[in-house]
Amino acid sequence: MERSSGVLLHISSLPGDGGIGCMGKDAFQFVDFLAHTKQKIWQILPLGPVGYGNSPYQCYSAFAGNPMFIDLEQLVADRFISKKSLVYREFKDKKVEFERVEEWKIPLLREAFSGFQKNFDRFRNEYHAFMQHHSWWLDDYALFRSLKTKFGGTVWNTWEKSLVQRDRNTLNKYFTELHGEIDFHRFMQFVFFKQWFKLKAYANSKGVRIIGDIPLYVSFDSVDVWANQDIFILDGDAQPTQVGGVPPDYFSETGQLWGNPVFDWERVAERDFDWWLARVHFNLRMFDRVRVDHFRGLESFWAIPAEEETAIVGEWLPAKGHELFRKLKEQLGTLEVIAEDLGIITPEVEKLRDDFNLPGMKVLQFAFGSDATNMNLPHNYSSNFLVYTGTHDNDTSLGWFNSTEKKERKFLHRYISGSGKQFVCNFMEYAWASAAHTAIAPMQDVLGLDSAARMNTPGVAAGNWGWRFTWSQIRSNHKRFLKQITEKYNR
Repeated sequence: MERSSGVLLHISSLPGDGGIGCMGKDAFQFVDFLAHTKQKIWQILPLGPVGYGNSPYQCYSAFAGNPMFIDLEQLVADRFISKKSLVYREFKDKKVEFERVEEWKIPLLREAFSGFQKNFDRFRNEYHAFMQHHSWWLDDYALFRSLKTKFGGTVWNTWEKSLVQRDRNTLNKYFTELHGEIDFHRFMQFVFFKQWFKLKAYANSKGVRIIGDIPLYVSFDSVDVWANQDIFILDGDAQPTQVGGVPPDYFSETGQLWGNPVFDWERVAERDFDWWLARVHFNLRMFDRVRVDHFRGLESFWAIPAEEETAIVGEWLPAKGHELFRKLKEQLGTLEVIAEDLGIITPEVEKLRDDFNLPGMKVLQFAFGSDATNMNLPHNYSSNFLVYTGTHDNDTSLGWFNSTEKKERKFLHRYISGSGKQFVCNFMEYAWASAAHTAIAPMQDVLGLDSAARMNTPGVAAGNWGWRFTWSQIRSNHKRFLKQITEKYNR
């Protein structure tokens, strides 16, 4: 793979008037910023519709797009809504107010749906082609979201028993009863993917490739679990008996209890890996490359009894990653997959990664807590890696530097000088100079921001995922520096 570099920034973090980043003019402007500074990579987080807590890693679907990312200006251009209807509210410009945004945007999307129905003939062929390609997941998703609305947002396993068990007659009854709401959700997905592929085509035309993200696990309260209960470890009442997470680690002394249902890998294999194969194929069509979050869970996973309140108690159970990747290799030839191999990594996990020649990840913030043998220090790794100053789960590099203890900071200064924003520049340059074929910095580090700009704090349920930047924060020196180090280190 060629040497390259890029920026990690989720769609929600883009600037704009609508209270949340979207796939409109600001997204295209961000692509221009990347191209101007010679960046070849734009990495994002999962694009799905978020549930409780607004985490892109806890979505209602592994396939659907988040309607909050739809650009309303384009809907005006498509004559789905009138220009006078699009009156922006006063939103914070550096923080997403998720509930307020949804409260404002959904009525406008409903108006757009009405406008779409009136102008249907103009989009008939395109819409029917979309449905033909996507109905295999979209029909269940649209029904699921419509049922969620009908039953007041309650979790699917509390619905009437025949619905929980997906009795065909009951499903057909609700498909008929809720057809209007179902068509609304289909419309939003049609618009989402239409806008997404327009943005992706523009990025690619500017020499920018997009790295997407596949979380290993899906949310329990998702259409994926409801429609595929047999591939998850559930009891007779459709309750998880074991849930996902990781044992005590760098981020938490009690581990991370994610609460997602874990896969029944024997049943996944009996189904010939159909759901997983569809998921990876789908994502590789949406993005130029995908990162598999918590990759180690494809070799073995930490299964925590569902009644536990922390992730301390659990057991490692085997997964079937080798069989899955063998099938993908047969079907795809080249695997444009990145292994997020952070955390407790065993020789078996490394073998799974290396057997399929998948690039792994290194994080510079993890490099200075021990000694010169630390595997995140650039002198200890080869080229088949992506190196990050930090990820969405880390503090910003400035925030991390400010909180380092004396021993770690002393070791850090053996490698990297400076303090404050100068340190962040030197830190980024250290990543760009490394042998790793790809170097990536979160946008917060490009701007030299402190802990107030942190995207996510693992283990903390509230207040995450909302950070946004404004165009006024990007100064000429930011662009100049990013371009200079990219040219200097042949990226």
